[in-house]
Amino acid sequence: MLIADETYQGKFDAAYRGGSMVAQLEPTIFISAMAAVTKSVSFGITGSTSYIPPYTLARTWSTLDHVTNGRVGWNVVTSYSNTAAQAFGRDSVTPHDQRYIEADEYMELCYALWEGSWEDGAQIFDPKRGAYDPSKVHKIKFDGLYHRANAVGQAHPSPQRTPLVFQAGSSPSGKAFAAKHAEAVFCGGGKPQDTAPFVKSVREAAAANGRDPTDIKFFPQITPILGRTLEEAQAKYERYKKCIDYEGGLSKISNFVNFDFSTLPLDEPFIFDDSGSENSIHTLQKTLKRYDKDGTLTPRKVGEGMAYCGFAPKPVGTPEMIADLMEQWMNEADIDGFNVSYVSNPESYEDVVELLVPELQRRGLMWDDYAVPGGTFRENMHRAPGEKLLPKTHPAEGLRYENLKMAGKTDAAGHVVIDKAKEAESLAEGSAH
Repeated sequence: MLIADETYQGKFDAAYRGGSMVAQLEPTIFISAMAAVTKSVSFGITGSTSYIPPYTLARTWSTLDHVTNGRVGWNVVTSYSNTAAQAFGRDSVTPHDQRYIEADEYMELCYALWEGSWEDGAQIFDPKRGAYDPSKVHKIKFDGLYHRANAVGQAHPSPQRTPLVFQAGSSPSGKAFAAKHAEAVFCGGGKPQDTAPFVKSVREAAAANGRDPTDIKFFPQITPILGRTLEEAQAKYERYKKCIDYEGGLSKISNFVNFDFSTLPLDEPFIFDDSGSENSIHTLQKTLKRYDKDGTLTPRKVGEGMAYCGFAPKPVGTPEMIADLMEQWMNEADIDGFNVSYVSNPESYEDVVELLVPELQRRGLMWDDYAVPGGTFRENMHRAPGEKLLPKTHPAEGLRYENLKMAGKTDAAGHVVIDKAKEAESLAEGSAH
C-alpha cells in the first residue's frame, strides 16, 4: 500500500505538491462498475498481506470474481514502509524476509478458504433440496504462526475460485515467493539483458517446485511515448518533461528506499549505498545501482527519473520503432507481455490503442481478440479456453477439500484442520531423524 511519508525533508510537503502517493482512492470500489460496461477486460488489484485480514481479502476478491464473471486478479504485495505500518496501527514495518514468511502462510489460509471450504456441487439452488448441501461445506480451522481463522469461506466458489495471482519482487525472498505462488510477475529492467536472468531464475525455481515454468507470465514496465512521426513523439516527450516535479520524485523514491535524498547536494554525483535499507523495495535498489554505472547520478536526476514514470524504459518514437523494441524484449528476455505505464491519461493509452496495437497485431506479437471473449482472467492470460481454475501443479491444489481429506487434515466433523505449529514440529522431528 503506497502512502506518502515524511522520509524526504522530514515532512510531507514535496509529496503533496507533486501529487505522489496521495489522495489515492480504494480501487476495489470501482471494479463492479467497470465490469458492468465491459465484456472481457480483466482487473488486477493490489492487496497487502501485511494489513488486510486474510478472511476479509478472501471474501472481497471472491465477491469481485463473482460480479465480474471471473475477471479478477490479486497483485500480492507485502507493505514495506513505516508510514503504512503506522496507518494500520503498528509501530513499525515487519522486516523484509519475515514479511514473505508471513505472506506465505497468508496465501495458504486464503487458498484454504477459496479451494477447501466449499466442495464442487455444494450449490444446489433447488426449491425442494435447498440452496446449499451442508455436507459439502466445511469450516476452515487454521491455526497459523501468524494468521488464524475458524470459519467457513463466506462466498461460495467463484468462477476462478482463486483469483489470478500477480506478484512483484526481485529479492531472494521475492523470487522464491513468485516461483511458488505467482501466475504473473511484474519485473524491472532497463534493457532485455537486465531482465532475462531474473526470468530464467524464477522459471527454474518454479520447475524445482514441480510447477510448469511457462505457467508464470512476466511483464516488465514500459512507458512508450508515441507519435505518428518521430518529430511528433519527440514533441510529446519534451512537453511531458516540462511537467516534471523532481522534488515529488525525490519524495517518492526516499519513501521507497528508506533514505532522505534531501541530505545530499542536489547536483553532485553520489554513490548509492543500500546497506541499512533492508526494509525497502529491492527492485528499485538494483535499478539505482544500474543507473549509477558511470558515476554521474545526482539527486536531481533521480528525482526527475522517478517523477517521469520511474526508471523503466521510456522509448520515444513511431509505432514501428516502439514495436521493434518490444519485439527485441520478447525475443531476448523470454517475457510474455508488458506492464504499460502512462504519462498522460487518457492520451498515453489512446496512443497505445490507436497507434501501437495495430502494428503489434500486424507483426503477430499481439492477439486480434481475446482467447475467450467474455471468459475469465485465467483463460485469457493463458489463452486456454475452459481452464478457469489454478493448474494442478500449483500449491493451492493441495488445499482443495478432497486433497486435504486425503492428507489427513480433516476432523470427524468434516472440518479442515491446519495447525502450523504442529506441522513445524513434525518437520523438525523428521529432519532430526
